[in-house]
Amino acid sequence: MNKDHIHFMKKAFEEANYAFFKNEVPVGCVIVNENEIISRSSNMVELLNDSTAHAELIAITSAQNFLNSKNLDTCILYTTLEPCLMCYGAIYWSKIKTIVYAASDKKRGFSKHSLETDRKVNIIKGVMENESKELLDSFFKKIRD
Repeated sequence: MNKDHIHFMKKAFEEANYAFFKNEVPVGCVIVNENEIISRSSNMVELLNDSTAHAELIAITSAQNFLNSKNLDTCILYTTLEPCLMCYGAIYWSKIKTIVYAASDKKRGFSKHSLETDRKVNIIKGVMENESKELLDSFFKKIRD
């Protein structure tokens, strides 16, 4: 496993832990450009009362503002959970070339859909997968008790 992927995924986990303690689904995201984190976010759906306030979307907007460009073609997105179809669309349109994610989302993840696009997005999955599953399981157990 690439040590940079683990390093940056740990940073995404910091964001996911923040979401956990704010009673949000614990998903965290960082976007890296030239080996430097340029944006970070966690889910803010409950806080903002906005079903589109996913960690990935907020991080993409922040990265675009940081680079003053809608194109993030030199960036890698790290997220603790497989992006949903909405987030994958934003990743595609922002031209991010690589997604690194921890746990698969069999219910809502983009990979369950047959997507045919005009360019390939590199997908690296399973980086810190067990840690992500444990955090998500812990969160859903907490809200159900």
